[in-house]
Amino acid sequence: MNIILIEDDPRIADFLQRGLKAEGLQVQRAATGPEGLALVQDAARQTAPGHPPTVVVLDLMLPGMNGLDICQTLRAQGVPFPILMLTALSALEERVAGLRMGADDYLCKPFEFEELLARLEALCRRAQGMATRPSHLQVADIVLDRDSMRATRAGEVLNLTARELALLELLMSAPGRLFSRERILSSVWGLNEDPLTNVVDVYIRRLRSKIDEGRDSPLIQTMRGLGYRLEAPAEAG
Repeated sequence: MNIILIEDDPRIADFLQRGLKAEGLQVQRAATGPEGLALVQDAARQTAPGHPPTVVVLDLMLPGMNGLDICQTLRAQGVPFPILMLTALSALEERVAGLRMGADDYLCKPFEFEELLARLEALCRRAQGMATRPSHLQVADIVLDRDSMRATRAGEVLNLTARELALLELLMSAPGRLFSRERILSSVWGLNEDPLTNVVDVYIRRLRSKIDEGRDSPLIQTMRGLGYRLEAPAEAG
């Protein structure tokens, strides 16, 4: 995923740029409205089919041209990139105005970085569309059919609830990737869930009991204090 970050506060911009790059994302940055508009327009001209999706993170209050005007201009020009608008203003009218101008999502400052990532990932999935979404995921001998939401391990059907399937799908979408509890909570339960709840740990235990218990090769791994990942066991040398 490519990110175009348009934010005039250097402290916020530096923090976001470092965090996004640490997640393996490509980041381009602009500090003024006109500079940001030109950056997005240039990226739209150069983007070819099949390239990683580009998401615009757009501050509302910018020098030279505000975020609403940038958003409206891009949509009038047919630029299809998803736009996540940032604002320090929490008034409903401001959020509605941004969405009506063509923004795809809205995030009020201050926000948690994990929430920003979850929203970016959701926008990225939406931009890629169902056509590029693989119908099957496989890690080791676990196979998940996304169309029927049916999971098997070594050919044996796993009796999973809808929430357990959603959790398994998230972990299988990036084998070996470490997912923090906050990221799992945002992606599977929604952004309004109480971050202090232990529901993630409960469901990880339930999922582990159904796919790993009694097997020689457990796939779900816990990184204490960091999160969880699912990956195939290393081949014996």
